[in-house]
Amino acid sequence: MTYGGHGGQYGGQQPPPGRRPPRGPRQHQSAQMLPVPGSERARQGPPRRPPQQTRVAPPPHQPPPGRGEPPMPPARPRKRRRWTFGRVVMALFMVFVLVLASVWLYLEFSINRIDALPEYEGQPAAAEGTNWLIVGSDSRQGLDAEDRARLATGDSGGQRTDTIMIAHLPDNDTAPTLLSLPRDSVVEIPGHGTSKINAAFAIGGAPLLARTIEQATGLHIDHYAEIGFGGFANMVDAMGGVEMDIPAEMKDPKTGITIPAGKQTLDGAQALGFVRMRYSSATPRSDLDRVANQRKFIGAMASQMASPATLLNPFDVFPLLADAPDALTMDTDDHLHNLVGLAWAMRGISDGGVVTTTVPVTSSSAEYWDEAKSQQLFDALRNDTPLPDSVIYN
Repeated sequence: MTYGGHGGQYGGQQPPPGRRPPRGPRQHQSAQMLPVPGSERARQGPPRRPPQQTRVAPPPHQPPPGRGEPPMPPARPRKRRRWTFGRVVMALFMVFVLVLASVWLYLEFSINRIDALPEYEGQPAAAEGTNWLIVGSDSRQGLDAEDRARLATGDSGGQRTDTIMIAHLPDNDTAPTLLSLPRDSVVEIPGHGTSKINAAFAIGGAPLLARTIEQATGLHIDHYAEIGFGGFANMVDAMGGVEMDIPAEMKDPKTGITIPAGKQTLDGAQALGFVRMRYSSATPRSDLDRVANQRKFIGAMASQMASPATLLNPFDVFPLLADAPDALTMDTDDHLHNLVGLAWAMRGISDGGVVTTTVPVTSSSAEYWDEAKSQQLFDALRNDTPLPDSVIYN
């Protein structure tokens, strides 16, 4: 029996035992699906895959028709802050601080300033404590005819000093000192020979006066303050006057000003007459009595300015602060806190907390200083030591 048909490997004979008859040509299923070259399917190319469908995200949840958005929870009402006593006090304190800061800046940048204390060769070195040069000028600048008549200033031209003082503020617990230099004191004026001390101001203004005083006393001047006639009277009026106790009637035949005896409040014109008066029967020592009255008035004025009755009364303090910039002149390196420190120290004049004295002189004319006593006084100030009783001259 033949196997495999015609043309088989064994020629139609049965294969030897143990061998499997050969299979015919095997056709793969994929090969059967390949297109026959030249057929219609071959011309159409390989079959295309069906396009993939993009999955679309389901729409967000929509509320049922007619119901709308879910309602928002009601907002909780804000609690209104209650103005307690503490909050009211704090608010008032903040307003006070802001007002004080504004006034401070206004004064700091409004006060007149000059280069009153320039450095020079041979200037005394700074020592213990702090020294202020306080000058009362008789300048009529800014005063019209009506003001001159009201203040009895006269028509003198130029600029002189009716008041020259040194305020010494110690660095220790020694009492402050307010020292008067009589205007007629004869001293050496640098570059201008020997003359009365107030001539230095007329010749060279504050710088020459400061240099003259430094070389005559050996004290280094650290700060400078000047006030004129008009500014002085305006500040007194702004305070509502200054209360004084006048021991005896004062009548000045030169200016015609009369101040009765007793406790009273002096207005600006009366106060100016009081600190300038030296021809009255109540001032037998002339300039020596005048400088003593000047120190008394400065003490009363500083004490009243520092009192709560003035500081807490806006009708007094605001007019005073408004007039201060036009009334005062300071050195370019001085600041408002320096001036406040001076005023605070001088408030003790009226109750004896400040030593007040005049440079010891040899006669009532106050032209010449007692050299030995004057030197003791200047040495005590330079070293911040208490003044000996022998050099205190009122």
